[in-house]
Amino acid sequence: MAKGKYEEWLTADGLLKLEAWARDGLTDEQIATNMGIVPSTLYEWKKKYAEISEALKRGKEVVDIEVENALLKRAKGYSYIETTRELVTDRETGESRLEVTKVVTKEVQPDTTAQIFWLKNRKPKEWRDKQETDVNLSGSLIKVELTEE
Repeated sequence: MAKGKYEEWLTADGLLKLEAWARDGLTDEQIATNMGIVPSTLYEWKKKYAEISEALKRGKEVVDIEVENALLKRAKGYSYIETTRELVTDRETGESRLEVTKVVTKEVQPDTTAQIFWLKNRKPKEWRDKQETDVNLSGSLIKVELTEE
């Protein structure tokens, strides 16, 4: 009896590949293509084999954290050091080498779009575009939706 194609993905090496592809940011559809299967088969295997589902979750979790950190950094602003190097040729020996010619600290200002995105997702009650307010008029409860225009 032939081995099922899924079995190679339940090995330590197979699970490591799946985790790595997820960590690299590949979608489930792209991962399925790399595995040589259609996406619907991958979805079935994720339901049937917890090991496959967990490997993909572990990989995606790492990338999600990296993106969250990058978004937070962009929202708050940051500084970095930019170093410029130029190719310099020694007149006596004729040898060329890279030499640091300038070091500058640059500032990236906080990004309001990143701040809004962060707040709308982390504190939706306070920051979403639609706000619901309950109004009580002579014993009748009325829900009012306020939208940003």
